[in-house]
Amino acid sequence: MMQQHMLSNMRDHLITLNAILQNMQTGDLDKAADIAEQRLGMSSMELHGASHMAKFMPEGMRNAGTQLHGAASRFARKAQEGDLLSAYTMLPQITSACVACHSRYRIR
Repeated sequence: MMQQHMLSNMRDHLITLNAILQNMQTGDLDKAADIAEQRLGMSSMELHGASHMAKFMPEGMRNAGTQLHGAASRFARKAQEGDLLSAYTMLPQITSACVACHSRYRIR
């Protein structure tokens, strides 16, 4: 059950990244910022059950998750400023956390 919950969260992260990019494409940085913070940023941790899930994760996975959520919140603040290029350059901070975690950990 916990494995499915974790996989569901990660799939939602990917869907969220796609929604952020779609809103950036149309120039709606406010919407991109809201989505980033509410579904991926530090504000989303309760939504994803982070405190409950953390005890099932190795420390490195927890750290990567914290980096991901923090990067999403930083992106949201930058996107709210309305500078598309600056916001865009922050996206790799989010995806780098994903890559680091997925390259090291697997759910079996």
